[in-house]
Amino acid sequence: MKETPLLDRLLELQEEKIVSFHVPGHKNGKIFNTTHYKNFKKFLPDIDTTEIIGTDYLHNPKEVIQKAQQRASEVFKSDATFFLINGSTSGIYSMIMAVTSPGDKIIVARNCHQSVINATILGDLVPVYLYPEMDSYHGIPLGISPEEVKKKLIACPDAKAVMLTYPTYHGFTSDLKKIAEIVHGYGKILLVDEAHGAHLGLNEKLPMTALECGADAVVQSTHKTLPAFTQSSMLHVQGNKIDIDKLKFMLKIHQSSSPSYILMASLDLATTIYQDLGSQLMEALLEHIEEFKSKIKGTKGVTVLEDTSLGKNSIKGMDATKLWISMEQNQINGYQLEKKLRNKYGIQMELSNMYGILGVTSIANDGEDFEKLYEALTDIAKKEGEGHLEKRQFFSYPIPKQMLTPKEALYRKKKQVPIEKSIGFVSGEYLIPYPPGIPILMPGEVIEEEIITYIRVMIESGMEILGLKDHQWKNIEILV
Repeated sequence: MKETPLLDRLLELQEEKIVSFHVPGHKNGKIFNTTHYKNFKKFLPDIDTTEIIGTDYLHNPKEVIQKAQQRASEVFKSDATFFLINGSTSGIYSMIMAVTSPGDKIIVARNCHQSVINATILGDLVPVYLYPEMDSYHGIPLGISPEEVKKKLIACPDAKAVMLTYPTYHGFTSDLKKIAEIVHGYGKILLVDEAHGAHLGLNEKLPMTALECGADAVVQSTHKTLPAFTQSSMLHVQGNKIDIDKLKFMLKIHQSSSPSYILMASLDLATTIYQDLGSQLMEALLEHIEEFKSKIKGTKGVTVLEDTSLGKNSIKGMDATKLWISMEQNQINGYQLEKKLRNKYGIQMELSNMYGILGVTSIANDGEDFEKLYEALTDIAKKEGEGHLEKRQFFSYPIPKQMLTPKEALYRKKKQVPIEKSIGFVSGEYLIPYPPGIPILMPGEVIEEEIITYIRVMIESGMEILGLKDHQWKNIEILV
């Protein structure tokens, strides 16, 4: 048989039996080996079907899909729930465009997912940015202050909605309940990207869910922290502030007309596992995490981010299922640590930066996973790293002057110029230092000298800069 390069590689990875501290939440199918629900894995090819008699239709559900969505609504405690088979991106597009019209303003957190900015382009909207507080050393975005939300609403009374990320990638949560009260007090709509928080309702030790806090519409990446398949998510709505008919229309626009029944079935199964076993599995997971943290404290040179940040930097809560681990004391940077864990110990983390690694755990992780991680870190800590980690101050994220909306900038003529000659011009591209992944420059914003100075320093230190077409980071597109 001829080669099937992608399939062959995926099968090879399965043979490696990698320990997963990354998404998706089913951890390489591990949870299906323990739940055994109707031999789901065995029948996957057989249930890949389309809209025929008896399978219902996602965009006008009246039978089994309608029942599955209603059950999910009951389990996740919404007034209405919609299955997403084009990822959370499709849900973010749909809910933003359901509550706005072309030309409207929308207040968005600057640490938003890129799909939020793309939604402002698709919807011809004017984004007004809120900046999170920052861990200026590690480059991690923290909380959004309710007071800052209030100031922005006063300064921008014609904004239609506020769009926030909750929790952050690293597990921090703002005081969303207070923010919701403020937003609703000004008669606005609160939309939440809860991509990394589909599991929060499983245990009282975790932060409140966005719905519990009062959000009007919430998108969850069910595949990230619960056992659904990649690209399958949910959109939850509560209250009467969202035009449901307009939302359904937007979902038709932004989702495939040939929805995957495998993805929808995985959402249905994730709901069942959440309902029947979720609390039990989450309690076990939190116990494994506490045991891991307790043991690793005795390992010299290894630090794990704890909840000591609560009450500071606008942080209301912290998701304990996220593990931020650093070996700075051993002069081992995050990039090196991630590679060591994968190449020598068969452990894959979610991401890394200069200062540490992030592990995303889920109810599919068991005690053996954490024991392997502990043993690997302990072994690595016995040796001093070769790198030299200098303390450096991250960019303070001043608000650039916005001359055009992202959509207006997208359709203007552009030309590439050396980055050092772009000062004073309007950018036609993004500048996104990663980490932390917060854009310091958007299309349509003026390029300031401070930004260029910062970018030079970051490039020299090895930080990746996303958004530029020139992958050598020497040129940038400006508007002409």
